[in-house]
Amino acid sequence: MAEFDVDLFVIGGGSGGVRAARIAAGYGARVMVAEEYRMGGTCVIRGCVPKKLFVLGSHIRHEIEDAAGFGWTIPQATFDWPTLIANKDKEIARLEAAYTANVEKSGARIVKTRAVFEDAHTLRLATGEKVTAKHVLIATGGAPNHGRMIEGIEHVISSNEAFHLPELPRRIVIQGGGYIALEFACIFAGFGSDVTVIYRGDNILRGFDDDVRAHVRSEMEKEGITILTGCTIEKVDRYGDEYVSHLSSGSSVASEKVMFAIGRHPNVANLGLEKASVAINPSNGGIAVNAYSQTNVPHIYAIGDVTHRLNLTPVAIREGHAFADTVFGKRDVKVDHADIPTAVFSQPEVGTVGLTETQARAQFSRVDIYKTTFRPLKATLSGRDTRVLMKLVVDGVSDRVVGCHIVGDYAAEIIQAVAIAVKMKATKADFDATLALHPTAAEELVTMRTPTARHVRQAAE
Repeated sequence: MAEFDVDLFVIGGGSGGVRAARIAAGYGARVMVAEEYRMGGTCVIRGCVPKKLFVLGSHIRHEIEDAAGFGWTIPQATFDWPTLIANKDKEIARLEAAYTANVEKSGARIVKTRAVFEDAHTLRLATGEKVTAKHVLIATGGAPNHGRMIEGIEHVISSNEAFHLPELPRRIVIQGGGYIALEFACIFAGFGSDVTVIYRGDNILRGFDDDVRAHVRSEMEKEGITILTGCTIEKVDRYGDEYVSHLSSGSSVASEKVMFAIGRHPNVANLGLEKASVAINPSNGGIAVNAYSQTNVPHIYAIGDVTHRLNLTPVAIREGHAFADTVFGKRDVKVDHADIPTAVFSQPEVGTVGLTETQARAQFSRVDIYKTTFRPLKATLSGRDTRVLMKLVVDGVSDRVVGCHIVGDYAAEIIQAVAIAVKMKATKADFDATLALHPTAAEELVTMRTPTARHVRQAAE
C-alpha cells in the first residue's frame, strides 16, 4: 500500500500549476490538481488573454481613423460592448476546456474545489475529503490589491470586474501607474471612454526606463487620456449612477466607474500555511522559496505569483516545468530570472528586456546609450501624431547590449526576438553587423551607430 495518496498535489490550476502537473504526470507521478474557480488561472480567465483581446478590439478605432489617409472611405462605425464581452467569454471558455483536457490527458486528476493544509503532508478539500501527498506545489497566484481602506472603497472595481462590465463606461477613473492601470486606460480610451489616470508617484511605469516612462505618458496624453501624478484617491462618493473621486491634491473627478489597479498581492491567506509551517517572505508577502522554488519545508514548493518574485505567466510556467524536472525527472533545473522580456500592452505598446539606463549606470563603469525617436511610416499618410522610441543600453567596456527598450506598434513582437540576442550576450558590434530589413521600424535597432550619451563613472580615489 502506498504511503501517500498522491505523489504530487498541486494547489491552483493556473498556467504554472498546470504545466507542473502535466510534466510530473509525464514522469509517471500520481498527480492531483485542486482548482476552486476555473482552470487557466489569472492569465487565461481574468488577465493576459482577455486583456489582449480587449486591446486588439480597442485598436480598431485607430485603424478606422487612419484609413482615410490611405484612400479608404469608411461609413460611420458603431461599437457594441456586450458583443465584445460575449465573444471574449466564449474564447475564455474554450481555453478553459483545453487546459482541463490537457491536464486530464496527462493522467493527472482535477478536483474542482478549494484545498487547504491540514498538516505538512495532508490537504483537506472543501468537500471534506482528505488527501495525503508526498510533495505539494502551491500555485495559487495573486489577486488585485486595493491598498489601504478608504471611505467609499466598496464602490471601486478591480481588473477582475472590468472584464464583466454590462456596458462601457462613458467616463472612468483609474488609480495606478503600472501595467494593468495603463493597459485598461488605453483600452477604455480606445473604445471611446473619457479616461483619467491617478498615480501617486512622479511618473507612470515605475521601474521602467525613464525615457520609456516619459514617452508613454506623452503618447497617452496625445490620445486624450488625463494623467494626474503625485496624488491619490482619498475618498469615493456615490450619487446615483455617478461617482466622485476626491483626490489628495484637493481636486475631485466625476465618473461612471472607479477602478483601482495599484498592485496585486500573493494568494497566501486561508491556505493553512501555518499548519504546514510554510514561511512567508517578509520583504514581499509571498511564499519564501529558494532557487529551486522550494519552501522552508523540503517537500513543499511554490511557483508563480504566489511567491511574488516576477509576476509574469511565462515565468510561472518555466518555474513549474523546472520544479517537475527537478523533483520527478531527477534533473537539476533552476530558472534563470535574468533578462526576461516583458511588454505593456498600452497604446502605444512597450517592449523591454534587460537593464534600464539607470540600472546599467549603477552596475557598469561605462555605459553607452543609443536612442532614437521617429515618426513611423504609417503615420506619414494617416497623419496621426505619434512617434516610436527605440533605445539600446550598452556596457561600454565589453560592448555587450545589456538592455533594449521599444515603444511603438509591435514592440512586444520585436522585443521577443531581441531578447534572444540579449540572452546570448550579443554585442553592439553584432547588432551593427546585422543587415537592416527595410522598410521596418525595427531596422533602427541595427542602424544606430552614434551614441546619444556616454556615461563614465569615475573611480573613487
